[in-house]
Parts: sequence; C-alpha cells; structure tokens
Amino acid sequence: MMKLLQRMYMDRMFPPFYTDCGKNLHIGKNVFINSGCRFQDQGGITIGDGALIGHNVVMATLNHSEDPETRGNLHPAPIHIGRNVWIGASATILPGVTIGDGAIVGAGSVVTRDVPENMIATGVLARILRSVDTL
Repeated sequence: MMKLLQRMYMDRMFPPFYTDCGKNLHIGKNVFINSGCRFQDQGGITIGDGALIGHNVVMATLNHSEDPETRGNLHPAPIHIGRNVWIGASATILPGVTIGDGAIVGAGSVVTRDVPENMIATGVLARILRSVDTL
C-alpha cells in the first residue's frame, strides 16, 4: 500500500503554481510540488529527484542592493534543492541557498544559509536542528 501511495504522489504539481519565468526552473524526476507555491526563478532554481515541496513554499532568487541609491538593482543567485529533500509548508528559501540531499526544512522556516545534506533545519531564521535519522 505504501508503494502505491508513493507512486500516486510523485511527479505531481498541484495548482495553483506561480513562477515569474519558468525557463530557469529545472525539476528532477519523482518531484511533488503542493499547491500555492511561488518560485521566482530568474536566478535559477534546480530541484533534485524525489523532492517534496509543501503548500505555499516561496523560492526567491533575486535580492536588491543595500545602498538606497542602487536598491532597484537586482542581484540574482541560484537556489539548489538536492535529491530527496522535504520542504515543509510555507517555508521561504532565499537567494543563493543550497539544500543538501536528504535534508528537511521545517514548515514556516526562513532559510538564508545552506543546509547540509541529511540535516533538519527549522525556524525563523532557519537553523540546523539535528541530523536526519536513517534506518
């Protein structure tokens, strides 16, 4: 039964889904993206095989200058989501972040730094909580 459920939910994107370009979005195999996600992909977003993306996740690849005189300038930085990553509902992933293979990002987290593989990150701002338990 579990294998059947896994097959049913892989390679799916539940609408609505929003992206500003789409051409800079690279999605692997067996990826599940739940409804309400917003991907600002101008800087590039790569999502690895087997990733699970929860409701209302935001991935933003553009930042602005700190200097008020040039604040309108955009600074793109790619987001890389590894294989078998689980990102909980309403998490926000900011420019330049890499989330390693097997990592988990807790619901509502704001991720400003890389998350190493097989680690769990949670909170605002997200911090490393502990390693992923494997069987």
